[in-house]
Order: sequence, then C-alpha cells, then structure tokens
Amino acid sequence: MLKENIKTLREQKGLSQEELSVKLNVVRQTISKWEQGLSVPDSEMLISLSEVLDTPVSTLLGENVPLSKDDDLKVISEKLEVINLQLSKRNNLWRKIIHLILILLCVIIVITFVGLVLLDSPYLGWDYSNPEKSFFGVTYHTFEWFFVRSAPFIFVLLVIGIFATRKRK
Repeated sequence: MLKENIKTLREQKGLSQEELSVKLNVVRQTISKWEQGLSVPDSEMLISLSEVLDTPVSTLLGENVPLSKDDDLKVISEKLEVINLQLSKRNNLWRKIIHLILILLCVIIVITFVGLVLLDSPYLGWDYSNPEKSFFGVTYHTFEWFFVRSAPFIFVLLVIGIFATRKRK
C-alpha cells in the first residue's frame, strides 16, 4: 500500500521522481525503491514525505489513494454548480443591501426636505450681531441652499438605482 500511495500522490502532485528526491534531499533511486516496495522510508522521512505531498502520514500508510480519473467531470461540474449558487446568493444579498440603502437614502431626503419646509427658514429673523448665532445661521442657510438645489437630482438618481437593483423575475 505504501508504495502505491507514494507513487499515486507523487503523480497527482505532478512531480517526477527526480523532483521529489530534490525536495526530500535524497537520491532519485531512493524514491524508485520506495515505489517498487524494495525499501521503506524511516519515520522522519515519512513525515517529510507527507509534508511534501501535502497529505497525512496515515493516508500514506493506510488504504490505497484513489486515482484521479479524467471522467470526474461530473464531480467538477457539481462543485462548480455549488460555487455558482454561492456566488449567486452573495450577489443577491449585496443587491438587496444596496437596494435597501437606496430606499433609506430616499426616505432621509424626503424627511429632510419636509423638515426644512416646516421650519420655513427661521434664520431669516435672527439677530446676526451675536457671532455664534451668525455662524449657525450662515451654516444653516448654506445647508438649506445646497440641499434644496442638489436633493432633487440626487433623489432622481436614487430612484433610478432603486429600479435598477429591484428583484428581477
């Protein structure tokens, strides 16, 4: 079993006997003897061999390692199908999150707009001789001016985004 497992795993890793011997710091004939069953690696070499072949020692010593078959297309396609489903779920999740964020931003714009209309620019009647009140009034006016002019365009873009990210049937 050990000899078949060494050879099978070496071939699955795409290593020649020479390449494996270089990695293990032994001569190629040693690898050949292991694969022919003429000798066996000692415990330290077995551990090194398992590390190089990226497999547990128990697999090297245990049952035969199954050969990889060219007709494993079905297994590969099933794995790809699972990966595609996972990607699809993740994309749908991101689409839903973006959709909800766009809706939330629309709601915030509408609430802010209604709030500004209800407040009816209270800074117009303020006494601007107080520097703190003057600074707050100018800041408020700037925000209101910028918001009233940019919010409709942003709102339209958000609505377009909402329609673009809605669930398609």
